[in-house]
Amino acid sequence: MTGWRLLLTRPAEECAALAATLAEQGVFSSSLPLLEIQPLAETPEQRDTFRNLNRYCAVIVVSKPAARLGVALLQRYWPQPAASLPWFSVGAATGHILAEHGLPVSYPSQGDDSEALLALPALQQALNTGQSPRVLILRGEGGREALADRLRGQGVAVDYLPLYRRLLPHYAVATLPERVYAERLNGLVVSSGQGLQHLLTLAGADWPTLARLPLFVPSPRVAELATAAGALAVVDCRGASAAALLAVLREQAPTAL
Repeated sequence: MTGWRLLLTRPAEECAALAATLAEQGVFSSSLPLLEIQPLAETPEQRDTFRNLNRYCAVIVVSKPAARLGVALLQRYWPQPAASLPWFSVGAATGHILAEHGLPVSYPSQGDDSEALLALPALQQALNTGQSPRVLILRGEGGREALADRLRGQGVAVDYLPLYRRLLPHYAVATLPERVYAERLNGLVVSSGQGLQHLLTLAGADWPTLARLPLFVPSPRVAELATAAGALAVVDCRGASAAALLAVLREQAPTAL
């Protein structure tokens, strides 16, 4: 596994955490954040939503930024204990942020996706507590609709509350391919569909060459997007955690361009 030299593309804070975990396992990595998290300006909708959380049978948090920003709003506008309201997260890392603030959170033990979350018995129990279940989803601006569509198919009313947007940081032209070539990187890691799109943008004319490198993705959906974009060696980690990435690295032999 020590032969891997990976390009990490998550937001800066997450890149740093992942790089440290990989280094402990002897994996070299180079961080080039392709997602910048920009919190949205606080709105009356945000304040009203958090002052009336008791209208929901569950709150679902889909990302770590949504967890951090959601907790901050909770502390300002819902000062009473929130232990009676069940919280859910798509992944363990997001769930840990909520748990650190005393929230009763459940998340899948295997898989970091909507399908795994929907299969949780605790979520189904929460949805069956009333005649007209309503769920709040905390997420970024312009997120996916798959989770809400599945819930609505079960007769659940769904409210979204976007808390941030994801931007592509500014880099000089050719920064990404130059980094890959100069540091002899032999694998690319993306954490979302939007991260993949930003990777393609920065790769530019070098994408046909970079597309030959193993591309580690977090889910079947992102794997399909990567394959459609021309990536030739897509590896679905079935999760966005460091543990999921390390598991597939142990099974894959590194290659070079």
